[in-house]
Amino acid sequence: MNKLLCSIAALSVSLYAAAEGYQVNTLSAKQGGMGHTGVAQKLGAESMYFNPAGLGFMDKTLDLSASVNAISATAKAKVNDTWYETDNGISTPLMISAAFNIYDNLKAGINIYTPYGSSIDWTVNWPGAVLNQSVDLATYTVQPTVAWRITPKLSIGAGLMVSWGNVDLNKGLVIPSTLDAMLQGMGSDARFNNTMPASVNLTGNADVAYGFNIGAMYDINKKWTVGVNFRSKMTMKVKAGDAKVSYANEIARNILEPKLGLINEANFKAEMPMPSVLTFGVSYRPLDALLLAFDAQLTGWSTYKTLNINFLDPAVSSYDQHLVKDYKNAWAFRLGAQYALTGRLDLRAGFIVDMAPVNKNYYNPETPGMTKIEPSLGLSFRPLPSLSIDLAMLYVAGVGEKGAKCPYLDLLAGQLGQDPQRTFEADYKVYAFVPSIGVSFSF
Repeated sequence: MNKLLCSIAALSVSLYAAAEGYQVNTLSAKQGGMGHTGVAQKLGAESMYFNPAGLGFMDKTLDLSASVNAISATAKAKVNDTWYETDNGISTPLMISAAFNIYDNLKAGINIYTPYGSSIDWTVNWPGAVLNQSVDLATYTVQPTVAWRITPKLSIGAGLMVSWGNVDLNKGLVIPSTLDAMLQGMGSDARFNNTMPASVNLTGNADVAYGFNIGAMYDINKKWTVGVNFRSKMTMKVKAGDAKVSYANEIARNILEPKLGLINEANFKAEMPMPSVLTFGVSYRPLDALLLAFDAQLTGWSTYKTLNINFLDPAVSSYDQHLVKDYKNAWAFRLGAQYALTGRLDLRAGFIVDMAPVNKNYYNPETPGMTKIEPSLGLSFRPLPSLSIDLAMLYVAGVGEKGAKCPYLDLLAGQLGQDPQRTFEADYKVYAFVPSIGVSFSF
């Protein structure tokens, strides 16, 4: 029973950590072309995400914008000299912004965005299936915002972040080779070879969490602007996750149902941190047509040292889990440029270096996190002075992770007199294409 519950707890790690592997690096199609810089730029309604203080410089009565991104990501794992590749769907993070003028120096608006959203599918029977088969994760944030331009050069802003999310994931429960050894000991000719005998589907909905997004922006002169933005940590809480076990065939069901049936009753609750984000930015306009920007972002991943899992059934509460993750704070550096080629056409380019927070000694394949290099290109076309159509393309290239390890328990090993402690080791690669399209309207 202890081994069984440990396995469920290990599965629950996926609820949050999956977000790190493909943490959304672009929400705005316009700014995505500039390496998603924006902390020291006056972006109208979109400033509510990058730096609420920028909203204070908005010179429009009403500013509306919407962007959608399509993340096509691929992860690869090398196990025993063989490469395995994910078969992922397309994730579609988005952002919708609306802002309006109250007074000349007071602005307000609302922002809706998806700060985390990913899908990863390693397939059912790959060698690491006992750790992860697939994950679909989505989080949503609504942020009402207000900004006050204190002086012509200085603005401050603040927004209330209201977030929630859901997860759907699958994981193998029994190692095929261990079950085959058990079948052999029973005198059975049945074998599973590389087929996962039993898997579990886990779904959970996180309750609403609250945080804040604050910032300040200052014009040093007509060419230089600086800004700072802080998004607070939030805690996403799953009060009751639901589990359902499936079997490869009737042989697996007949043997394993007495051992694994309890999983269907072992609902759990968990708390998962969404870390704080502190970003410093500077923008420089050497020419009227040219804008350069640089952002340095520090994400407080060090808050994610352990994941605590508590079971709802008092009969199994003694098996509550405290799983080590040992993440560290990580920097992301963003550089962007925008050039007004004509009065209707802007061209953009950007470059991101996103440092990894993960510990390679606790490296689950549902989190193929690693340092990533991300170039981008984009443009905006204005068929009308008040209407902009924005396009961008971001490419994500992971630098790779070798010898990454993940400890886990073999549920059946103890029944064969073996040590149930196992370690899965692999080399990982990851890359992604992120096209974006957006539209904005103002007057």
